[in-house]
Amino acid sequence: MASTFFGLTIGTSGLFASKTGLNTTAHNISNIETEGYTKQNVNQTADRALATHNTYGMLGTGVKVHSIEQSRSQYYDEKYRSTNAENGLYGERYYFMKEVESYLNEIQLEGFTTSFDNMYNSLQELSKDASSLTVRTQVTNYAQSLCEYFNSLYTNLQSIQDECNYEIKNQVQKVNSIADQIATINKQINTVEVGGENANDLRDQRNLLVDQLSEIINVDVSERELGTEGLKGFTVKIDGNTLVDTYEVNKLTCIPREDKRNMCDLDGLYDIFWHNSDQLHPSSGTMSGSLKALFEVRDGNNFEDLRGEADEIIQGETQIRVTGTSINSVHDLNIPTQGALTIGNGLYTYTSFEVTVDDEGKYEYVFQLAEPTRRNYDQGVTVSVGSHVDYKGIPYYMAQLNQFIRTFAEQFNNVHRQGQSLDQETDISFFTGYNAVTGEEYALGTFNNTVNTDVTLITSDTTIEDTSYYMLTAQNFRVRQAVMDSPSMIATTTNLVDGVSGNDIVEKLIALKGDVNMFKQGDPASFLRTMVAEVGIDTKASKDTSESQKNILKSVSNQRLSVSGVDKDEEAMSLVRYQEAYSLSAKVISVMQEIYDKLINETGV
Repeated sequence: MASTFFGLTIGTSGLFASKTGLNTTAHNISNIETEGYTKQNVNQTADRALATHNTYGMLGTGVKVHSIEQSRSQYYDEKYRSTNAENGLYGERYYFMKEVESYLNEIQLEGFTTSFDNMYNSLQELSKDASSLTVRTQVTNYAQSLCEYFNSLYTNLQSIQDECNYEIKNQVQKVNSIADQIATINKQINTVEVGGENANDLRDQRNLLVDQLSEIINVDVSERELGTEGLKGFTVKIDGNTLVDTYEVNKLTCIPREDKRNMCDLDGLYDIFWHNSDQLHPSSGTMSGSLKALFEVRDGNNFEDLRGEADEIIQGETQIRVTGTSINSVHDLNIPTQGALTIGNGLYTYTSFEVTVDDEGKYEYVFQLAEPTRRNYDQGVTVSVGSHVDYKGIPYYMAQLNQFIRTFAEQFNNVHRQGQSLDQETDISFFTGYNAVTGEEYALGTFNNTVNTDVTLITSDTTIEDTSYYMLTAQNFRVRQAVMDSPSMIATTTNLVDGVSGNDIVEKLIALKGDVNMFKQGDPASFLRTMVAEVGIDTKASKDTSESQKNILKSVSNQRLSVSGVDKDEEAMSLVRYQEAYSLSAKVISVMQEIYDKLINETGV
C-alpha cells in the first residue's frame, strides 16, 4: 500500500526528470557551434509501479531517467569518413597539380618558347654569316640558356617532390598523434562507463579525432564488449592493420629509401612501415586520403616503370636476364643506375645493368645483383624496376622532359657531328650532360671511352663505347664546355674547302625546329605544348573532382547533422516543454502540500 506522502515522491521524480531535461537541453544549446558535438537526448520511462493489493491494481510511482544518450548514426559516420577520405585524396591532388601546372606553364610563356626561339633566331643569323665569332657566341649562350631553363624546370619539379616527401612525414606524425589521443580517450571513456554512465562528450572528442584521421587515410573503426561489464574495446584499422586497439597503439614510422625507384628521384624518399616492420602502401588501390595523394604525386609514373620476364633463375645467381620489357627505348628509360629490382615477390638490389638491342630492335636487360638470389624462380617470372603507380606524378613529368631532351639533343648532335668547325675538327657533339658527382661531361654520341659509366648501349654487331643518352637528363643538360669556351667549334658546313661561310649544317640544324617526325606529337615545340595541355587537362580534372567531392562531403555532412546535429528550433521547443513539465511537477507538490496541511493541521482528533 502506498504511503500517505506518496504524492510528494511522485512530484519530486517529475521535478528531477524535468530538471535533467532542462540541463541537457541547455548543454545542447551551449554547444550548438562546437565542432564534433553530438546532440544528447534524455531517455525517461515510468518508474516501477507499486502493488496496492486493491481492486484497482498497481499504482504508478512517477518517472525515472535511465540514460542520456547521443543521437548518432553509425551508417552516416561510416559514409562521412569514407567520403572524407576521398575528399582528402582529390583535394591534395589538386593542390600539387596546380604547382606542377604553374611551373610547366612557363613553357608557353617566357620559358621554353622564348629560349628556344632565341637559340634558333641566333642560328638564323649564323646561317647568314657562319664565320662571325660574335654570332657563334650568341648561339652558344642562347643554347645554354635553353639548357638552364630545363635545369631550372627540373629543380622546380624536384622541389614539389621534396615538398610531398616532407608532408608525408608530417602526415604520419599526425596519424601517430591522433592514435595516441584516441587511446587516451578510450581509457577515460571506460573509466566513466564502467560505473554505468555514458561518456557522451568524451565519445564526441574521439569521433572528431577519427573524422580528422579519415581525411588523411581511410580507416575502419569498431567497438566491442570486453570481459568486464561496462568496459568496451575500440579498434581503428588502416588497410586491415590495427592502428589502435583500445589502449594500445601500433605506430607508423617513416624510413628513407636506400635505393631510388626512378633515376630523377631525390635521395632518401620515405616509405612507411608499421612498428612490426610490415610496409604500408598508401598508393594501393584499397587506400584513399591525402596521404595516398602525396605518394601518387611524389612517385606517380603512369605505370611507365620497367617490367619484363626473366629466364629461369637458379638460387645463388647474381645476373638476371630480362626480355619482353615494357620500355624499349633508351630515351624512355628512367630507371636508376643502381636501384631496387623486384623478382616475383622478392626484392633485390642491383649495382649495374646492361642493355642489348638485337637486329629486330628487341631489348634485353642484364642486371648485376648486389647479392645472390635467395630462391629458384620459374621461366617467365615477372621482373620490375621502380614503382608501379597509376598516376601522372613528378616522375612521369620528369620522364617526359628527359625524353624530349634526349631525343632533341641526339638529333641536334647527329647533324652537328656531320660538319666541321673553323679548325676543321669533325664529329663534335654540341649538347651533352655531366656527372653530378665528378662534374665530368659525358661523351654523348662519340666512340671514345672518355667517361666510364655502368651503362653501355650494345647493338647486335658492335659495342658503342660512349655514354648512352640514357645518362642525359633535364638536370645535367648543357652545352659542351669546350664549345662554350671556343665557339669556333660550332660546325656550320660539311666542307670548309668551300669557304668558312658555308652553312649547309646550320640549315639542317634550323630544319630540326620544324621536324614533324622527331616526336609522335610532331615537332619539338608540339611535344612540349602537348605535355602542357596534358597537365592543364589533368589539373582541370583534379579541380572538378575536388569540388565535386567537397559538395558530396557537404551533402553527407548535412545528412549526418540531420541526425546528430543540434537544431536551435528543436532545442527551443524542448526548453519550453521541459519548463512546463517542471512547473506542473512543482504544482503537484504544491497541491500535495495543501492536502497534507489539511490532513495534519485541520483533521486532528
